[in-house]
Amino acid sequence: MGVPLVLMLHPREHYDLADLPDELAAELGVLSTHIARHVQGLPHIARAHVYRIGDGAAHLHLWFFARPEGQTQLRGTWMPVWDDLLPEYPADVAEADAVIVADALVASVGGRRSTGG
Repeated sequence: MGVPLVLMLHPREHYDLADLPDELAAELGVLSTHIARHVQGLPHIARAHVYRIGDGAAHLHLWFFARPEGQTQLRGTWMPVWDDLLPEYPADVAEADAVIVADALVASVGGRRSTGG
């Protein structure tokens, strides 16, 4: 990864966005909002970009790309392209940030964090 953090949210069952039952759609909205808040709460992150990528796939995936503080040239819809072009971001820092976001998400909406990879 070139950006500081990339996270993915997806339903456990195979749904596309248009097929998502209303209850799961409501949960998706709450989870997406909380993930964006927690990503943007990291001190070196300015913005959480949210994308639905995977046209033609039968499974919904929402991607969260963290834009680093002070790098306004990364604004806009090209964040996934920038991710491929930027120098590699330290994996240990990204992993630590992912743990912070996951723990904050559990604290704010409940559930549990998976310990498996």
